[in-house]
Amino acid sequence: MDHDTDPRLPLEATLYQVKKTIVGQDGLLERMLVALLARGHLLVEGVPGLAKTMAIKALAQAIGGRFQRIQFTSDLVPADVVGTRIYNQRAGEFQVALGPVFTNLLLADEINRAPAKVQSALLEVMQERQVTIGRDTYPAPDPFLVMATQNPIESEGTYPLPEAQLDRFMFKVLVGYPTPTQEYVVVERQTTAQEAPEPVIDVETLIGYQRGADAVYVDPQIIEYAVRLSTATRDPASVGSSDLARYVTFGASPRASINMVLGAKALAFLRGRDYALPGDVRELARDVLRHRVVLSYEALADDVSPDDVLGPILSAVPLPELDPGLGTPGRGASARRP
Repeated sequence: MDHDTDPRLPLEATLYQVKKTIVGQDGLLERMLVALLARGHLLVEGVPGLAKTMAIKALAQAIGGRFQRIQFTSDLVPADVVGTRIYNQRAGEFQVALGPVFTNLLLADEINRAPAKVQSALLEVMQERQVTIGRDTYPAPDPFLVMATQNPIESEGTYPLPEAQLDRFMFKVLVGYPTPTQEYVVVERQTTAQEAPEPVIDVETLIGYQRGADAVYVDPQIIEYAVRLSTATRDPASVGSSDLARYVTFGASPRASINMVLGAKALAFLRGRDYALPGDVRELARDVLRHRVVLSYEALADDVSPDDVLGPILSAVPLPELDPGLGTPGRGASARRP
């Protein structure tokens, strides 16, 4: 890949702008960029005060597209999200007022506080990238990405997301506490004047990068590896983890295999490659799979988390060994490497 067209340069500059505000959270920031490139939606889970909302807002500022935030509450109705028809008395006709989902980057803050009707309304626009109001259908802007946050510790007044909606998120990222050093920098920054992120790329540039990620070559063995990982969550005994079968009620859907491959292409593009590696799939697998595995009551009783199930499965499924001469059709990977 030519240095002049290396996609990492403006994307690294985007990360630099975000890191003016956000300390640490490198994994979250990288997943946010991968989701942007792969046109996927992102669910972020962590306790309050870990800068989940701030990270998403800072990324929106660095991209320069339209940004909307919806604070989800129990009294929210679908019209508050997608819009509604309003009668204009002067004109004597109904007019459509589009909701905040008509944006490039939508922050759904504390999404699990919204009732089922609101979650269903958001589900349509996430999956179909369109909204139906009355008899008319309105397409969502391009690009359109939902980044949602949820708080794992407060169960009162929350509505757990149904599996169908969880499956629409490409990644579920868990955000942990910062290290003492990182927390020192956080306090230092928050108690002094902050430098706001500056736009680095625009929407048209982002769309071009998305097309670049689409063109990344994926070897069939990598696709087969992603499928084996998804299949292993449905039948852990097939990879020698029969002791885990009692903890899994339903495994990951085929959408998990699709998203592992799409995510691997975006991650390869982000790292300056025009071909994906098995390690790209392996690196993203937990974030793609953890919210798609439905655990049994026995797992809940034994305090077993999805990551506890995924760890042995990822270890049991071997990485494929690709021929180093394989790469983009007509161009070997060895020919592209210096």
